[in-house]
Amino acid sequence: MAAKQTNNKTTKIIYWVATILLALFILPGLFYLNSEMAKEGMLHIGAPARLGHLVGYGQPLGMLLILLPWTIARLKEWAYVGLGIIYLGALYAHLVVDGFVLMSFTPVITFALLLISYITWHKLTDTK
Repeated sequence: MAAKQTNNKTTKIIYWVATILLALFILPGLFYLNSEMAKEGMLHIGAPARLGHLVGYGQPLGMLLILLPWTIARLKEWAYVGLGIIYLGALYAHLVVDGFVLMSFTPVITFALLLISYITWHKLTDTK
């Protein structure tokens, strides 16, 4: 019993560290949503400006659903799915436009944090 409780505590720590790091990647983007750099970035990958707004507002909304502990599980699942699609789409867009350069793989970092958060969240909810 004590080993399971220690394992659960470790899982909670991993979940919160991954989720907070993910939030630290996402939330500052709200302040740069209409910046010239953001507009140039969307033009660089050939995406319309409206997509930038959708992603720019969708990421913090998804992160909010993930961070709030009382969020309905189904909404939290869809928030994880939506963020995963955004990061995989970003990886694809960067690889198509820029090729295999180091900066093209930055969405992989956020996707990895998202996966860690998702897997540990499921471990925590399965033990309840």
